[in-house]
Amino acid sequence: NVKNISVKELRRGYVAGDSKNNPPKAASDFLAQVIVLNHPGQISSGYTPVLDCHTAHIACKFAEIKEKCDRRTGKTTEENPKSIKSGDAAIVNLVPSKPMCVESFSEF
Repeated sequence: NVKNISVKELRRGYVAGDSKNNPPKAASDFLAQVIVLNHPGQISSGYTPVLDCHTAHIACKFAEIKEKCDRRTGKTTEENPKSIKSGDAAIVNLVPSKPMCVESFSEF
């Protein structure tokens, strides 16, 4: 239960937080570490998969593939690759198609 809010006002994907101390904000873009498990062909900038983050289910565009990295150690193997394929891990700049609330892993 949330004080002064009825159950009918809440929907899937809504985010609650402290408005005075580090309030949640929608991200215009964010960096994510992505591991491609099983995908036919190659993935390059402009690809738009549907991303599941908490209860959000939103299409996010691969704006830029920053670096390809080793899956186990996380060390960079290639800077600014053209594409990634199955089995690759990469740091990617993602742009959500709708407002989406994500937080930095290191902060929380």
